[in-house]
Amino acid sequence: MNIPSRVRLIDVGPRDGLQNEKQPVPAAVKIELVHRLQAAGLKEIEVTSYVSPKWVPQMADNHDVMAGIVRQAGVRYSVLTPNLKGFEAALLDQPHEIVVFGAASEAFSQKNINCSIAESIERFAPVVAAAKAAGIAVRGAMSCTVGCPYEGDIAPERVAYLAGLMKGIGVERVDVADTIGVGTPRKVQAAIEATLKHFPIDSISGHFHDTYGQALSNTLAALELGVWNFQSSVAGLGGCPYAKGATGNVATEDVVYLLHGMGIETGIDLDALVDAGQFISDHLNRPSGSRVARALLAKRQG
Repeated sequence: MNIPSRVRLIDVGPRDGLQNEKQPVPAAVKIELVHRLQAAGLKEIEVTSYVSPKWVPQMADNHDVMAGIVRQAGVRYSVLTPNLKGFEAALLDQPHEIVVFGAASEAFSQKNINCSIAESIERFAPVVAAAKAAGIAVRGAMSCTVGCPYEGDIAPERVAYLAGLMKGIGVERVDVADTIGVGTPRKVQAAIEATLKHFPIDSISGHFHDTYGQALSNTLAALELGVWNFQSSVAGLGGCPYAKGATGNVATEDVVYLLHGMGIETGIDLDALVDAGQFISDHLNRPSGSRVARALLAKRQG
């Protein structure tokens, strides 16, 4: 086992976590959430996306949010760009990194973006080239790496195929994402091992959803392979649109508690992180999706 002594977390709450919220979240609240996350010690935050407001109305305020953030030295701000038009809009706001995406499932790719996996990556080639020309880093989100709502189990070969396509267009690092949260430790390890055929361990991050309650087990399984980058969402923000009633992203608070309990450094102040999660949960008028946050808040109240 090659468990790292330090882990870097990317909080995707402001983007992935809030994008499917039905109630509008004002730009000022999103900005405050980003400020609270960086104050808690997060060094990477996925802030917003540049998609058509017709499809994702929640992200229509992307320029306002990016303009309103007081940037902290040493913090990387990333954004999702689905196409060249989205990238050109993002460029005005000077993110440090853009995120492009692809699925390891052909059925998911067809249903989600109406094209094959190969076509979807080909579409991103000019976006990646433009980002690199502008000195902006590129991350590739690989969805459905262990399971798909339409195809069921995904073979590791499909993950290797997608990773190879991403490497081919110049993507610098990738997320191995269990989009619907069906993965278990050995399946997750197989997906990571397939990705390792094209990317070094330092360029791979784990992104696990907690639909079946496996996200922390899968995090540990990834740590055992030496993965030290992970994505999570404060307060467990973000449902899973493909599984009714399912939870979405694993809560950052829960991952931090696990890591600190293993003696792994994160640079994150768990109490301040719980406060950040409580801030956005209060705004959304519901309890935090983090078990650790709920336990610590109950303990504070004595």
